[in-house]
Amino acid sequence: MEGEGTVAEDRIREIKIAKIDKLREAGHHPYPERWERSHTLAEASSLEEGVSGVRVCGRIVSRRDFGKLTFFDLQDLHGRIQCSVQKDDLGAEVFGQFNKLVDIGDFVGIVGETYNTRIGQLTVRASEWQFLGKMLRPMPEKFHAISDQEIRYRRRYLDLISDADSRARFKMRRDFIRALREGLDAALFDEVETPVLQTKPSGALATPFETHHAALDIPVYMRIAPETYLKRCIVAGFDRVYEFARVFRNEGMDPSHLQDFTMLEYYAAYWNYVDNMDFTERLLRDVIERCTGSLVVSHAAGDIDFGGEWPRVSLSHLISEHAGIDISAHETAESLKVAIKDQGIFLDDIDHLGRGALIDQLYKKTVRPQLKQPTFVTQHPVDLSPLARRNDDDGNITDRFQLVIHGWEVINAYSELVDPIDQRERLEEQARLHADGDDEAMVMEEDYLLAMEHGMPPISGWGMGIDRMVALLCGAENLRDVVLFPLLKPEVGDAIDEALFNTGEEAPAKEGADA
Repeated sequence: MEGEGTVAEDRIREIKIAKIDKLREAGHHPYPERWERSHTLAEASSLEEGVSGVRVCGRIVSRRDFGKLTFFDLQDLHGRIQCSVQKDDLGAEVFGQFNKLVDIGDFVGIVGETYNTRIGQLTVRASEWQFLGKMLRPMPEKFHAISDQEIRYRRRYLDLISDADSRARFKMRRDFIRALREGLDAALFDEVETPVLQTKPSGALATPFETHHAALDIPVYMRIAPETYLKRCIVAGFDRVYEFARVFRNEGMDPSHLQDFTMLEYYAAYWNYVDNMDFTERLLRDVIERCTGSLVVSHAAGDIDFGGEWPRVSLSHLISEHAGIDISAHETAESLKVAIKDQGIFLDDIDHLGRGALIDQLYKKTVRPQLKQPTFVTQHPVDLSPLARRNDDDGNITDRFQLVIHGWEVINAYSELVDPIDQRERLEEQARLHADGDDEAMVMEEDYLLAMEHGMPPISGWGMGIDRMVALLCGAENLRDVVLFPLLKPEVGDAIDEALFNTGEEAPAKEGADA
């Protein structure tokens, strides 16, 4: 019946609130100030039998009552250990308070000695316990992993409590970022921070989020990339520079795209894009092996092999192979549109796209989905790469590469454009496209051009989508699975709450029954 789950949950909440008063009456603070622990749960789970004075704490996630003996598991993000309380150890009153007032989901601290049970499970035998926090809501589905994907995203805290695989994904994310940072620091890169609010949306071909700065009374944009500010750092004298940047693009959402996501960008003076490819391959191989223990990663679409030499193939060759179009034979947008239509290929909003955007959409539709193993896509056309350096031998292409894995663009990299006159001409062309209705085209940025005119050395750099790379390493098909709190539409009514607590059971009549 509609609303039944919510009514039952409300009754459980009332029972738990009543237990708070009973805890106080028994001399327990339901939300104490602190607890001093001797070991984390992960550390305690590695102890030998017979270690005394162990002080651990965490959330109770399971419980087994056997009259005068109660077993329960404490858990946090990084570990889990079994504990026990016994009537003979604590006395009848204190043991009774634990059994009657402590529920699954509550936080407790335990002081005791480690021992092995008859089946050999390491356990902390409590000589005393302290209450550390009451949970007022029932846990979903009796602590089994939440099956409803939307609930997993909305109630990530419950997902992490109940699902070991989810905890492993976010530990992988932490380890991956840490290893990247260590690899870059070892290669003498400096980490910096650049503005999130910018007066010009620059650094990528993307639609920005716009807002208003009240104090300055000007429009500002959430950054779509940190690129032009990191390059200003190179002008200032930084040799190698990087940033883990939250970026924002007001575009479509699908399993491989989010409007706000984490990007790692770096720039190295005196490198070209080949130096960059070589370093990228070495860096990622090392980081992936450190994080996963292997260079072959399992994925639902087929194993991803990061070993061996990663192929390096030009964009024009790939489009010719998969779309049957020689883009070098079509120097204008109109000519390319005709060729695309002649091949029976449909692109969204094709009549409003410039040549660069047409090539980009053609590549994304016909080529990228076919690239499953790590592949460097190189030599992109100039009109697709407004910030990349022209190739010295062929002025129609740029010294650029993308790393594509499982059909996802993971890295975008250039030999950077450091010629301010060439850059101005390209930004002027981008500005004309923007004025003609191409929302993803770049706008003029005079302040960046001013910085460039103060001199730049040769530079190569890249941006990597952290969420995408972590998803690939975890075998996740949706970026939301590796983002702690992805943006969702606001909830409507009680549909989520009813789905969370739809057991069809009566509310528990006595202590511990809501476990």
